[in-house]
Order: sequence, then C-alpha cells, then structure tokens
Amino acid sequence: MKWLTLISLIFLLSSATSRNLQRTARDADHKSPIAHRFNDLKEETFKAVAMITFAQYLQRCSYDGLSKLVKDVVDLAHKCVANEDAPECSKPLPSVFLDEICQVDKLRDSYGDMADCCGKADPERNQCFLSFKVHQPDFIPPYQRPAADVICNEYKDHRVQLLGNFVYTVARRNPFLHAPAILALAAEYEKALKTCCPESDIGACLDAKVQQLSAIKETAKKINVQQQHSCRVLHKYGERTFQASKLVRMSQKYPKAPFAELVKMVHDVKDVYHECCDGDMVECVDDWSELVASLCSKQDVFSSKLKPCCALPAVEQTKCILEVEFDDKPDNLPSLVEKYIEDKEVCKSYEPNHDAFLSEFVYEYSRRHPEFSTQLIMRITKGYETLLDKCCKTDNPAECYGNAVEELNKHIKETEDVVKTNCELFNTHGEADFLKGLLVRYTKKMPQVSTETLLEIGKKMTAVGKKCCNLPEHKRMSCSEHYLSIIIEDMCKRQESTPINDQVSQCCNELYSYRRPCFTAMGVDTKYVPPPFDPTMFNFDEKMCSAPPAEREEGQLKLLVNLIKRKPQMTEEQLKTIAGGFTAMMEKCCKQSDVEGCLGEE
Repeated sequence: MKWLTLISLIFLLSSATSRNLQRTARDADHKSPIAHRFNDLKEETFKAVAMITFAQYLQRCSYDGLSKLVKDVVDLAHKCVANEDAPECSKPLPSVFLDEICQVDKLRDSYGDMADCCGKADPERNQCFLSFKVHQPDFIPPYQRPAADVICNEYKDHRVQLLGNFVYTVARRNPFLHAPAILALAAEYEKALKTCCPESDIGACLDAKVQQLSAIKETAKKINVQQQHSCRVLHKYGERTFQASKLVRMSQKYPKAPFAELVKMVHDVKDVYHECCDGDMVECVDDWSELVASLCSKQDVFSSKLKPCCALPAVEQTKCILEVEFDDKPDNLPSLVEKYIEDKEVCKSYEPNHDAFLSEFVYEYSRRHPEFSTQLIMRITKGYETLLDKCCKTDNPAECYGNAVEELNKHIKETEDVVKTNCELFNTHGEADFLKGLLVRYTKKMPQVSTETLLEIGKKMTAVGKKCCNLPEHKRMSCSEHYLSIIIEDMCKRQESTPINDQVSQCCNELYSYRRPCFTAMGVDTKYVPPPFDPTMFNFDEKMCSAPPAEREEGQLKLLVNLIKRKPQMTEEQLKTIAGGFTAMMEKCCKQSDVEGCLGEE
C-alpha cells in the first residue's frame, strides 16, 4: 500500500524509523535518559510510573517487593540528576527497568520460562518479557476495599503509599493499559478521597463515589481495548497503516487544521505509541504529556472544541481530548472531483510522489466526510490508488480514471448497506433475535470454532449493534466499523495459533481495511465435514425449565449453534420450523411433573 507511506513527506517526517534511533534522537540533548525523564516528571509521578512498569511486568510480585525495585530506580535517577556522567546513567530507560527485573532473586521460581528472557539482548529481551504478560490474571484475587475510616486514615498519614498501592493494584490487573490512563484513574480516586474523608458519613460518600469510579474503570477498560487494538495495528501492519488510520481520524476531528500540522501530529502520535505499546511507561507518560501540551498550545489551529479540555488539570486532559466531538467542517470546501478526477493532469501530480499526493487526498477526503468510517476511507483511497496505477500507464489516463466516482461509490454503497441492514434488523427485531441471526450466520461461516467462542463473538457483535444503532445515523458507520474491526482483529489473533478454516485465513490475510467486508461476504464453509453425532451436544434436562432465565437463554443459544454445526446447509425455513417445534416442546414439558420424561419423549 504505497499510498500509506506517510513518512516520505520528508520535510515533516524526517526522523529515523528505527525504534532505538528515535529514542536516541529525542534524548540527544541529554547524556542521561533517566535524569531527563526524572526531571520532566518530578519524583512523585516518576515513582508512580515506575511502579506501574514493574507491576505490569511482574504481576505476581507483592507491593512491598516492587517498592524495593522502584526505590532502586529512583536512587539511580537521583544519582544521575546529580551527575549525568556517572556509571549506568547513559543506559536507555527500558534497559534500566529490565536489568532491575533480571536481578530479582528466584525470578524463575515465580515466573518460570520468563527468566530466559534475561539471556536475550535488547530490544528482543523486552519483546520476550511482553509475551509473558497475562491479559486477565486469574492468580490475582478480587480487590477488597478496606473500611472507609481505614482508607481515610491511610490517606491522611501515608498518602503516597496509598496511591502507590492503588496504581499497583490497577496495573498488575491490566498489564497492557497505558500508564497515562492509570494515572488518570489514580487522580479520580484521590479526588474521591479528598471529597469524602471530611464528611460525617464517609462510607455512604465513598459508596456513591465507587459508582463513579466503576464508570471510570469501565471507560479505562474500553480505552485499554482500543489501545491494544492500535498497538496490534502498529506492530502487525506497520507504521504506514497506523499513520494512515490516525490521519483519517484526525482529519475528521480537526477539519480546519492545516495538512502539515496534522501530519506532524500523526507522526508524533506514532512515536509515542511505539513507547507505550513496548511497555516503556516512563517515556510513554512523559512524551504523551508533551504531545497533549503541544496540542493545547495550538488549540486555535486544531479546534475551538479543545478549549474546555485544555483548561483541565494535565492528568484529565487526555480523556477529554479523546472524547471531544468533531469540529465543524470549514464552509464552502470545494468539490474534490475537479482536482482528483476531472483534472486531465492528475498523473503528473501523482507519479513524482505517490505518497505525498495520496496522503493529501486522505486529508481532503476525510475532512469532508466525518460520517464515514476510517476503514471505508482507507478502502476508497486504496481503490483510487489502484485506479491511478492502472490509468497512468495508458495512452489516455484522463478517460481511464474519469469513472473513478462510480468505482469508489461501490465501496461506499457496500458499507452503507451493511450498516443500514444490520441496524434495521437490530431496531426491528430486538437484541435477542439479532444475536440469534448472528450466531446462525457466523456458525455457518466458521463451524470449527467452539460453541463458547461463537457465543462470545455473537454477544460482542450484538453489543456493537446496541451501542452503534442507537446513535444518530451519521455516527453509526464509524462506530460500528471501528468496534467490528477490533472484534475481527481479536478473532484473527486467535486464528494465528489455532487456524479455523481457509476462508477465515484468507480474510485475516487481507489488508487491515478490507477485513470487515471480507468477513461480511464470507459464505458457508463448504469444506466443513460435521463431526460424528454426539448426544451430549443436545442435552435436554430439567434445568432447561428450572434454571434462571439468562441461563435458559444461554442453553438454548448453545443448542442453536450445535444444531447448525451438525447441519450447516440448513435453510432459514428449516431453522424456523425446528425453532417453533422446540418452543412448543418447552412450553408443553415445563408444565409437566416429569419434565425429563416429557423432554425425552418429545
């Protein structure tokens, strides 16, 4: 995808693409990276981010155990601030943290093969450690909130330790959540304590605040999912695809901003994401703060809607900026048809520098279409690039690309139709029937997937319908394709270790922006051979009548999936007949005294 090579805009994107070279360039004015970051963040924030870093790598360690590692790193920072030429002060920060981890006594006893990472050189050592992070650690017991008066006394007498324990608790349970989000949660937690501890009924006040904190935690979880998705796009598809997706989104959000400013911002975001995705949380926090400060210093250039966000305390700005509405489009933007289709000299602009030409096309197209999804605009741009590649080799290029609008409209129609059809289904038939429809379609597409996983995927897709189909029409496409891309990417990640079938492999090998249409168009897996009949897949017992409603519904959905796995070629009419018979059977048998006898007979 040549058009995605945004880094070829030399005057803007001249920094080296090598991860280590980027760090070296940023730290060029500083002999000691750790002294530089310590001075930027100040001691309290530096300590908190050091604790986050260690807790995310060493999820089984106690708070006290990690506090010793944090102290070692802070002591080194103090030493290097006093003398940047001192031994070990020139080390890259990730090496400082990983060296500390590799000196932990009996590391192998607690972490097994992870100890082998210490034998690797950087940056492979870091990638090795990242691979051992446990996404949902079942070895950590659920959090138990201490009594209200205990928390308040602890906050009054040992504030730093209490907040340190909070970030430790969140970080070890969320090993991929970027440190700025954890610091924002800690700030909300402290705000709750400041409000409630002077109250007469501390417990009641904290209970009310817990509801707010729960909502904030849910937001943090969503941010975590999106950050992991962005990290996967960056690592799997590379900087070009990552930057293209961010350029689309930022052009939609800040349509009045000049092209050059947006491309520079996209490049800076890519650099910071490298740090955050690689677990370099000190640099992640420091450079992210710098990025937000830069955006706020130019808020008049980017968007007037940033003003309320930039007035907030620094730790609250990121969340606000991420959630801020798109700015209004500039008035009287000219049609793009004249410049990109009707101009007979398009190839003269395109051929000397494909990337610069198409990057500007992305910017211009995106700022005019805030209602389109990022992935759709990437497909449109790829379609336009393919057309120009073909047409610019012909004797009459202008005649060849003259039908570009019709070609590109095919992408728009496909995406609009999918959103319209699914939202009509959801809004007309409701959540339960929408889920059943999805399970039927996706079990036929990939019957090899376990019943539990198909149910999980179906529920996630139904949640997308619930979230997006209730939005105003102009926001539905962007919302639904964004969340579906995350679900599909997760599916494709599983497919890497446990291949499903040829169809899924083919779609997972598509370009990032083409995956969703590929999965939508996927038909019944004709190569699938159903397994021998297993009676346990259709277990009719008394629980189907006595279990709570949610459990009964779940059991019936599993039966539906297992039925389709047995007969994937089944038509919709046949399914309706069976479903009707099943409903009648349940209504009859659940009224009988011998439920199981009735079910067996029926």
